[in-house]
Amino acid sequence: MSETETKKRTGIGALADAGSTDDFSVIDAIGGPRGVVESMLPGVVFVVMFVITSNLQLTIGVSAALAVLQVIVRLCQRQSVMGAVSGLLAVGICLIWAWNSHEARNYYMFGFLTNAFYIVLLTISLIARVPGLGLVIEFIRTLPTEHFRAWLADWRGDRALNRAYTIITALWIGVFSLRLVVQVPLYLGNHVGWLGTARLLMGIPFWALAIWVSYLIVATPMHRHKTMDVAQSESVPEKTSETEERH
Repeated sequence: MSETETKKRTGIGALADAGSTDDFSVIDAIGGPRGVVESMLPGVVFVVMFVITSNLQLTIGVSAALAVLQVIVRLCQRQSVMGAVSGLLAVGICLIWAWNSHEARNYYMFGFLTNAFYIVLLTISLIARVPGLGLVIEFIRTLPTEHFRAWLADWRGDRALNRAYTIITALWIGVFSLRLVVQVPLYLGNHVGWLGTARLLMGIPFWALAIWVSYLIVATPMHRHKTMDVAQSESVPEKTSETEERH
């Protein structure tokens, strides 16, 4: 196998392999130890620098330099260009927002908007009875290129699997909502230090917990569904050969 084939998926994509193997790792799913450090470092540096210096310009400058340095290191080590650029873009948006508004607390505004967006999107998916997490996981797992309706009916028709996807979709709505409930009051009170701390604690740790609980919920129904798919695919050639023999 090539490196790209053996490379493990991260984030929601890691759940696409649930039910296929028993060696699921939350640490691998959130990017490994290095991925955790790289994800949290910009936020840690921003809040610590601002709390210590109260100098927004200096804080933004150091945070921007760190973000660029991270990208350079990733590129030098031939890591994913897309991952490096997307990380820089996210940090850049936060820093620009804080710079333009001259308020350190607005570094976290982009996070509020993305959380609100996910809440609305996932809620709509539940109303439409097509659980958003299930849609994403199944798309990653099977990548339908044709017969979309049949693909959709396949996993939605499995009551246990569809119920599991509904539950974890509601779970993730709860995670995004809890972040806003805790962090928005801190933003309105301009408590940058506490806001930054809450953002860090409710970032990667909550992400890891949500992925782990989601795995526990979907692993069994996904395994059963995959087993049924394999059994059905194996029975088709047998039926075809029997029909040919009769003719």
